[in-house]
Amino acid sequence: MAASFNRRFQTLTQHLFKSTLHRNPPSLQHLGILTQIPNLPKKSLHPKPHHSLSTPNFYSSSTTFTTYRHFSSDRHGNSDESEEDDSDYDDDEDVDDDEMIEDGANHAVKREYSPEEKEAEAAAIGYKVLGQLQRSDRVFKSYEPVFAVIQIGSHQFKVSNGDCIYTEKLKFCEVHDKIILNKVLMLGSKTQTMIGRPILPEANVHAVVEEHALDAKVIIFKKKRRKNYRRTKGHRQELTKLRITDIQGIEKPEIPTPEKAATKKKVEKAAVAA
Repeated sequence: MAASFNRRFQTLTQHLFKSTLHRNPPSLQHLGILTQIPNLPKKSLHPKPHHSLSTPNFYSSSTTFTTYRHFSSDRHGNSDESEEDDSDYDDDEDVDDDEMIEDGANHAVKREYSPEEKEAEAAAIGYKVLGQLQRSDRVFKSYEPVFAVIQIGSHQFKVSNGDCIYTEKLKFCEVHDKIILNKVLMLGSKTQTMIGRPILPEANVHAVVEEHALDAKVIIFKKKRRKNYRRTKGHRQELTKLRITDIQGIEKPEIPTPEKAATKKKVEKAAVAA
């Protein structure tokens, strides 16, 4: 019924368009049954059993024609599928869920930590904040042939004096803060090696926070075949840049200097001559 009605309506509109091109429009008697178009209700394509037929006046300017279109892509109950099909990447800075609390009006408020809670949570991650770096501090030393294996959160790093590492963002510390990394798993030098069970309680590594940065963007794309489902999002992991300044807890061998090397050779030659 709907298909035949559409064909009749298209044929009728074509004849009406052609009739407007002529000064004396031809008669429409040859259309026959096409002139009898049922006046369908607006909310349904199928007329009721007892509907009234009306013959429209094609030469009246007040005559209007209503068409009904139904798209096969419309799916009731799946409105959420079209919400984020072509969504942009999320570059906004996210706040951890455990740092957000809800008040009585259901507004998200950033949680405030007490000094004891900050210290306890930092110790669980594996560091301790000492304070800001001052101009008078001489924390950066020359290279020493000692290495350490430290643990920060769930990651392990092998570091030496002067190295730079990137870790997941450390809370409760700002740029130019001095921190102590107290989860030392292993210490080593040219002469000895110390392995913790699992950590070395008397060993620690000193570092300075140089920067809070963002890692390269990672694209997350999800798709379900034949379901009209696509999601594209981006994520940039927050990082903290640390500069290792000192490793304590192990004997550090002296680095030979040119003066000490020359003195040692003279002593050896004098011993051989004697």
